[in-house]
Amino acid sequence: MTPQEIIEKLKSTFGEIITDAKAEGVVEPFVKVKAESMKDVALFLRDDTDLQLDFLMCLSGIDLGKGNLGVVYNLASMNKKHKMTIKVEVPRDKAEVPSVESVWKTANWHEREAYDLVGITFTGHPDLRRILLPTDWEGHPLRKDYKVPEYYQGMKVPY
Repeated sequence: MTPQEIIEKLKSTFGEIITDAKAEGVVEPFVKVKAESMKDVALFLRDDTDLQLDFLMCLSGIDLGKGNLGVVYNLASMNKKHKMTIKVEVPRDKAEVPSVESVWKTANWHEREAYDLVGITFTGHPDLRRILLPTDWEGHPLRKDYKVPEYYQGMKVPY
């Protein structure tokens, strides 16, 4: 399927859950969905016989600025040989997105990384804890307002 055909299929299936989409004039065609519906959309993307987006290549947490955080899902179909990017956006003060770990197992560590570095909570994740930073580290260093601590456990932080 072409990116435009995938977008049309998602719009016809999910309606208002799809908040934005672009197939032309962008590096990666994308569909933006309401965060609270991400797991339902993920199951459809994986299980629909026309889509079969069975490979989560990457999941990234992003500080979008202006009080919002985002999650970007880069998906591919190994069988159908097509790709699609899914985006969600959440307010910084309620940064919660349903976990897709049960849909694509590769999401497990990706969601932990996005939680650790950006502070996005993936509800329903079976083991959401820091993966790169020490458990007692304060804050999320990829947020735009993050201030690097001068000291960590008595040691000067070199940045």
